[in-house]
Amino acid sequence: MHSIPSPLRTMRLLPVIVAGTVIALTASCGGDEGREYTSNVDSENFATMTTRNVESLVSDSGITRYRIVAPLWLVYDEAREPRWRFPEGLRLERFDDFFTREATVECDSATYFKNKQLWRLDGHVSVVNTIGERFLTQQLYWDQRQQTVYSDSFIHIERADRVMEGYGFTSNQQMTRFKVNNVSAILPANQFRPGLTRTDSAAVNPPGAPRDSVSSNPEMS
Repeated sequence: MHSIPSPLRTMRLLPVIVAGTVIALTASCGGDEGREYTSNVDSENFATMTTRNVESLVSDSGITRYRIVAPLWLVYDEAREPRWRFPEGLRLERFDDFFTREATVECDSATYFKNKQLWRLDGHVSVVNTIGERFLTQQLYWDQRQQTVYSDSFIHIERADRVMEGYGFTSNQQMTRFKVNNVSAILPANQFRPGLTRTDSAAVNPPGAPRDSVSSNPEMS
């Protein structure tokens, strides 16, 4: 099991977008392998710590629950707005009791704003929650303080019974109760096929489907 760089020992890393509980990242052993420290530089533009090839399994109550992978981790702790950056991508996997992967979060890059306790995921953001629903977007935020996940970008959601698309999205941290704003398409899952354009999907949108917003749970409407 790989160790996690020391700053992660005191912070909670990724949203438990897929978990239902926040991940407490705790290293099982120390060591500076893969880390580079910088001093006496422009703290706004140069990272005070650089860690390469971050990969770790994280346990909860003696059971391996998560795998975290990031090619590059940059820490700007002395900047006016302290932040962490993962410019080359970030991947989180959650496992069940039998070490079977049950949920994932992936993105092309990620930034964590420490003072705001805010995560921003950018690029090809893909989330699969614990009930198998898939979320695709170009940008996703997770606000730890408010315990919400949201996006102002186009979002594509694949559920067991239907596919939804729209602009603007809010959700709980587990991404099991959500609301899509400015809905552009809703169609039965058996009518969706990969590569279907937004125009095509709108054409098969069932008559009478809501166009302003749609929720996964009536209480969020």
